[in-house]
Parts: sequence; C-alpha cells; structure tokens
Amino acid sequence: MFDPVIAPSGTLLGLLQRGRGDGTLHALTAPRAEALAALNHCVLRDPRHDWQVENRSLYYARLYLDLNGELDAIEAHLFDAEDVLDTDESRTGLALAVLGHLASYGRRDALELLRRYAAHGSNWAWALDELALRDDDAGLRALAAPVLARFATDPEGEAELAVAVRDAFEPRPWRLWAEDPRESIATRVRAAQETGCFDRWQRQMRPTGPRPGWSVRAVFEWAQQGIERGAALHVPAARCLVAVAGPEDRPEILQAARNGIDGARCTALRYLADSDDPAALDLIEAAVADGPTVVVEAAVDAFERMRSIAAVDRARGWAQRPDVIGAAAGRMLACRGGAQDSDLVLGALREAVRGEGPDAPTLWTLVDGTGRLGIACAAPVLRHIYRETASSHLRGRAARALAATDSSFAAGFAVECLWDCEETTREIAARHAETGDARVVERLRRLATDPAEEDEVQTAVRSRFGPDAQAM
Repeated sequence: MFDPVIAPSGTLLGLLQRGRGDGTLHALTAPRAEALAALNHCVLRDPRHDWQVENRSLYYARLYLDLNGELDAIEAHLFDAEDVLDTDESRTGLALAVLGHLASYGRRDALELLRRYAAHGSNWAWALDELALRDDDAGLRALAAPVLARFATDPEGEAELAVAVRDAFEPRPWRLWAEDPRESIATRVRAAQETGCFDRWQRQMRPTGPRPGWSVRAVFEWAQQGIERGAALHVPAARCLVAVAGPEDRPEILQAARNGIDGARCTALRYLADSDDPAALDLIEAAVADGPTVVVEAAVDAFERMRSIAAVDRARGWAQRPDVIGAAAGRMLACRGGAQDSDLVLGALREAVRGEGPDAPTLWTLVDGTGRLGIACAAPVLRHIYRETASSHLRGRAARALAATDSSFAAGFAVECLWDCEETTREIAARHAETGDARVVERLRRLATDPAEEDEVQTAVRSRFGPDAQAM
C-alpha cells in the first residue's frame, strides 16, 4: 500500500482525512454534494498511514448518517473490476468497516451490501467478520454455500478452508455452519475446524528458539542467524542470556558489545543495558559512533529502555547532540526526566518539528513528555502538531498534552475533539470541554446515548454530569 496523499489541513478534505472533529463540523455546514464527495474520497482512498491501528470507520459512518449519504460510491468501489486484480484488504477494508457501523445503526442498505460482498467480493473474510457482529442467524446461514464454494473440494482446497476457519477473526458464522442442517456444509466446516485446531497445536509444540543448556556463544550465533534472515532476534536473544550467562561470562559479553559480529553486538548491548551494567552506557556510545545501522538502532533502543539514574544523567549530557543518540536522550528525558529537564525536552520537541515535520515518529514520546512535565510554553508547538499531523494517534497525544499545558484548550480544541475519530481523544474532550458552548452539551448528550460509543467515553461523560447523562 502506497502512502496516501493528504490534503492541506485547512481544507475540508484534509480535515476529514485526518479524522479531526473540525472535519465533521465543517462538513455539516458545507454544501452537501461537496461534503459527500470529500467523505467518499476518504472512504474509498484510505487516508491512514497506519490503517491497522488508526480509527476512521466510526467517524466516517457517523458522518454518512448525519448527511444521509447514499452508498452508491462505496458499492461501485467494492464491485469494481479492480477488486479481482488488487486483493489487498487495505483497498476495501475501510469501506467494509464503515458499512459495518452503518449496519449497526440500522442502515439496511449497508447490511445488504455487506452480504453481497461477502458472497462475491475478494475481501470476503472482512465482510463476513463485520456481518458476524451485526447480522442475524438466517442472514449468516444464507452465506454458507457461496463462501464454501470458494474452496475446492480437493485436498488443497480443504487445506485452504481449514486456514480460513482457523484464522477467522469472528468465529460465529463458522460455528453456525458447523451445525447447518445441510450435511454437506456442516461436514466440511467441522472437518476444517478440527484441522485448524490440530495445526494450532502443532505450531505451539514446534520449538523455535534456544533450548536449555545453550552457551553464550550459541545464543550469539542464533542472533546472527536472525540478522542474516532479516529477522531481529537480538531482543529474545538478550532474554536468553539472562538465563544462560553467569558472572564468568561477562568478559565475553563485553567483548561482543565492543566489536562482535552484528548479531552478537546487538544482543550484548541489549543484555548489558537491561541489567544496568556499569559499562553499558560507554559501549552504547561507542556503538553509535562506529557501528553499522542495525547495531546503531539496537544501541539506541537499548539506551531508551534503561531506567537508572546514571542513564538519565547521561541523557542530560547527550540531549543536545545532533545525532540519533541525542534524539534518544531527549526522549528519555521526556519519559523519565524531571522539571529541571523541561528546556531540554522543549528543545528536542522544537528541533524534531523543524527537522522532520509534524509526523516524525520521535514526536510521540516528546509530546507525551511535554504534557507530563507541564511545559506551558510548549503549547504553540503542540497546537501546530495537533493541526498538521496526519496521525490521529499523535493528534490525540497532542490533545492530552494541551489539556495539561494550554489554558485555552477547554474552550478551543477540546470542543472539536468531541467529534474526533479516536475514542481516546473524545474521552479527553469529554473530560475537559467547556459546557458553555451549546454544541458541547448536545454532543455530550449524543455520545452518552450512542450504542456504538466506547465505554470509556461514556464514563467520561457521566463523570461530568452524573450517571443520568440523558437528562442533560
């Protein structure tokens, strides 16, 4: 999947792509045709950089409801010829998830569209999972024949069916079909369930790593094999060293951390850092100076995990370095520093935004630390990140930090956060938004009574207005 093209944050499309609450508020006052065009663009061209963790489906489904939007564009997208050519679930996953929420809200057209796609579409398994949560038994039973027809009745087809049953996110349809009165259907599904259970047992029993009795050298060799295969095994290898290594092995581990092969060096650095070895910090600094990329990354990661006073003190000395260890030091101080480190954390935050932009991965930790330390003068930078980032998770972290640092948050961004795509951001807003704005009271009332809303959000609403939120 290619990185999506995100429109400027000042446009309706850009707001909706980001999942910002202002996107919904602007769409509801824009010409309906323009709002629906922007909404369809988002649903059919998933704007998320990480579609597996960022939320958009409920946000878009609610806007379809508010706009009384038709589903013609979604239908055309699902049943386009490209569905056969591009079977990656990211092409249709967002649209199917939106239909699932709409079906929960009683949209019969969405339910029927999900049923059709489960019977005929390439990403049928996702559609079936959505239906498993929303459809009745009769609707699911009607899909048994078309779904099973996808799998040949030869050994290869039966093996594929067993994998589909084993990996199903929602098992309800398969359980229904295993009890289907049509014996040909029930027999195939029960056989697939038994095969899937056996496969799972085999995977659990199959050994995949070091055994008791391994030496330090054997653990290092295993880690190196992982690097040669493109797998990062130094983390589990370091855990193995905890069980394998004794005091007499420390010289060998120190030597590996200084100039061992990549797998051994990464493993040794992680082990020494996790055990707060007094040599760890100097060895990490040396690895950053002369190690290859894989070793540098392992060294930086090992440093950031350290919890000792010595590590925090070293971070204060490294924080202004213009390299990866300097950036890591800023993140460490954001997590574990004190009030005296506020200037260093603020400097790291500003430098990250200037150098890498509002979507830099390092900002997640720095934004959290800014809020933790209550750095009030960071509010302008946090507002910039909130507005511009394409990551709804980072925006939520910025909102949390603003709640702790910006006196204008409750009357400003907190209001639009009530319409945000992320439930954690809506929860923050529910706890902070000023109720003098009539939109806030009405929105809180709707969140409190919406069956699709998360429990944490509704709990936050009740904390503001008492248990009977409907009486607001």
